[in-house]
Parts: sequence; structure tokens; C-alpha cells
Amino acid sequence: MGLDQIHLNFNPSSLLALNAIIGLMMFGMALDIRVADFVRILKTPKGPAIGLLAQFIFLPALTFVLTLVIRPAPSIALGMIMVAACPGGNLSNIMTWLAGGSAALSVSMTAVSTMAAIVMTPLNLALWGSLNPDTAPILRQISLEPLGVLGTIVTILGIPMTLGMLVAHYMPALAGRVRGPFKLGSVVVFGAFIAIALYANWRIFVDVIGLVMLVVLAHNALALFTGYASARLARLDAGDVRAVTIEVGIQNSALALILIFDFFGGLGGMAIIAAWWGVWHIIAGLALSFFWSRRPIGPAMDVQQTGDSV
Repeated sequence: MGLDQIHLNFNPSSLLALNAIIGLMMFGMALDIRVADFVRILKTPKGPAIGLLAQFIFLPALTFVLTLVIRPAPSIALGMIMVAACPGGNLSNIMTWLAGGSAALSVSMTAVSTMAAIVMTPLNLALWGSLNPDTAPILRQISLEPLGVLGTIVTILGIPMTLGMLVAHYMPALAGRVRGPFKLGSVVVFGAFIAIALYANWRIFVDVIGLVMLVVLAHNALALFTGYASARLARLDAGDVRAVTIEVGIQNSALALILIFDFFGGLGGMAIIAAWWGVWHIIAGLALSFFWSRRPIGPAMDVQQTGDSV
């Protein structure tokens, strides 16, 4: 059986649990978001604007080009497009802080990109997936409705994020007590869920992991480079360059998995790409954060004076 015909083993209760986990992760992330983050964007919009362009315009377009160049199996190509269509991951803020980047910009970008994903994720998936001649038949076969994807994203991103921001605003003491445990706990539970899913589909994973590792390595490198190059070309300062690079390179692969199982029945190549992204971008992001943490940014240094590189 070819990879495009493989569907991973997930039962309805597992999918319900995954939806709940992602919702809790978004709620925990939103506890760190304040109205001031959006006000900051209005006052200094350049950094977030460049980051959002890289996140939702440049990365999906370049991913489309990459799928045409390397020509992986159609389900893998569509998995790459799916991941590229998702917003930044909720670990990007921690990694930006570790890297000595602009934590304020990172939080602002995460907040705005998560909200923008309600529209941009289904739009990018439908656009670039239909333009690729290998992936278009999959979309036609399942009759993907962007409004259906939109409804799912609102449920698992929009509602939990709104509730988290309301708790942070009206009950700051409670938010302060649960913020740390909530974020750590949700990430640990999600990691355990992925490990169980891989175990349940271990034979399939072993058969394709070599190819998937190479594809995700190239794709993640492209994502990091897209963020870095966009920020440098826009002449952002060094701290903002680091924030944009990490934000674009750390994708919300958990959201990608939800959409893959909800709308594509756990199609093998798509699901394995998203699952391995969830593992690899943490490794790559932490490695880059450690590298940059060894190269402090001086108060007078700007983007041209730093020799930062990915």
C-alpha cells in the first residue's frame, strides 16, 4: 500500500482528546496575552507586519515552490502545505526569550497570527493545495470546504484564546497562579499524546521516517530562513530579527494534526509530516536559541552590526 493510501489509527475518543488538548494549550498561551500587546502593535507595527507577511504569505508560497521542486508523495506535499498554513507555535515565545530576542514582539506576533489563522489557514491550504497538481486531487476527493476548516479553527483556537485573555484581564491573580502549570502541563500532555500515537502506528512510522525526516529538515530550514531573511531585509533590529525568525520557524503542528484528522481522515503522509514537525521544530528551535544565547545583543547594536545568521 502506498503512503497516500495509508490512514493512521485514531479512534473518535482520541480525536476528541486531541481537540481538548489543543484548546487547553491555546487557553494557557492566552493567559500571557494582554490588550497592551495589541496596542503595542498599533504603535510599532513594522515588526509584527513583517512577521505576519513571512508567516502567512512568504512561507506558504515558498513551501508550494519547495513541493514542486522535490516532488514528494502527494500526501506529504499536502502535509507540508498544511503545516505552512498554520500560525506560529506556542513554544516560540519561550524560545525567543532563551535566544535573547524581543519577547514582546514574539508574544504580539503569536497573538495576532493565531487570530489571523482563523481566516488565513483555510485560505492558504485551499489556495496552494489546489495549485499543486499533485495535491489538488486530494482536495477535490474530500471536497474540502474552507468554511468547515474555519469553524474548526474558531472552536479550537478562537474560543479558548478569547477565554484565556478574559481570565488574564479580569482575574489576573488566578491567571498568575495557573499560567506556568497550565502551559507546562498542556505541552507535556500533548507530547505524551504524540508518543502514544506514534507507538500505535509504529510500523508505518518506521517505514517512512527516513524520507519524512529529510523533508521536514528542509522545510523547517526554509521556514527559519524565511523569517530571518524577511526581518533582515526589513532592517529590523537584532532582537526583532531573532523573534521573527523563531516565530516563523516554530509552526503550530498541533493545529495541523487536528485539521488532518478532522478533514483528511488521518491521511498517512500528512499526519506523519505534521507529527514529526512537532518533534523536529522543538529540536531546531532550541538549538538556534542556544546558539543565539551565546551571542548577546548589545544595547547599541542594530541588525547591520550583528553578524547573526541561521
